Amino acid sequence: MTSDRDFQHARARRAAFTLIELLVVIAVIALLVGILLPALGGARNQAKAIVCASRLQQLGVAVALYLNEYDNTLPQVKVDVFGNSVVIGTLFGGKKGSLPAFGINEYGAERRPLNRYVLDREPEPDSSSAVTEVEAYRSPADRGGDIPGIGPVTSMYDLLGTSYTLNDHALKAAPGDQEIATLIPNQGGRMPAIATPSMTWVLASHPIYNFDGGTGDDGRGREHFWYDTVTVRTNLLYADAHVGTQRTVPTWGRVVGEPAHTTRDYTFLPEPNWLSRWRTSP
Repeated sequence: MTSDRDFQHARARRAAFTLIELLVVIAVIALLVGILLPALGGARNQAKAIVCASRLQQLGVAVALYLNEYDNTLPQVKVDVFGNSVVIGTLFGGKKGSLPAFGINEYGAERRPLNRYVLDREPEPDSSSAVTEVEAYRSPADRGGDIPGIGPVTSMYDLLGTSYTLNDHALKAAPGDQEIATLIPNQGGRMPAIATPSMTWVLASHPIYNFDGGTGDDGRGREHFWYDTVTVRTNLLYADAHVGTQRTVPTWGRVVGEPAHTTRDYTFLPEPNWLSRWRTSP
């Protein structure tokens, strides 16, 4: 006759998992994790892109106020570069960066002109060792890139003081090419008339200039893969104040060897014939 103790031992043996069953469960969990992780990574990147676009929209309101007050002139700062007074577009807003050139590690939140339309407090003086962070200029998608003459960096916000850039010059096919001004004249001043405000970008995340100066030896340009690990994409604020998200930044334009100044999603140029006018002007 079976005792109660024997019955309990038998139940315990039946309730336990065998080694093979445990291995099967572990394998199933590993398979599910492998399937879900890429989807979770994509959702995380999408969320960062949405926050980035929201910050661009916030900066767009500040830009509109600035343009209204300063007679259609974008925020700009001139610094002395080798004896010449030059507009440095990066200094339009944000915090003090770490790059020891063009005033980027000298001009902080106090003297970057768009900040007074963004900050709700007085920033630390630029002469102070303290750095005033300005989160509106930090994109959560900011992964830095491989910057010419500098090398790999992990954050454009930390390097330049902002994750965003103004449309101040056209793309160059090669590093030594002449820089052609777009929405900010070389010597500073009012923005030119824009033929298609819904297509011409004013402010964008740095991947917009990924192929400025060429594609590099590996075809990856500055490696600003912020929103995608394969395709270069950017968020943009257009002249009509709407924001475009994750627009593809192509390697070349319609003609191979010519930079992609105009795509189906955006243009750098105030007018379609801007480059030819610039090149033929005296």
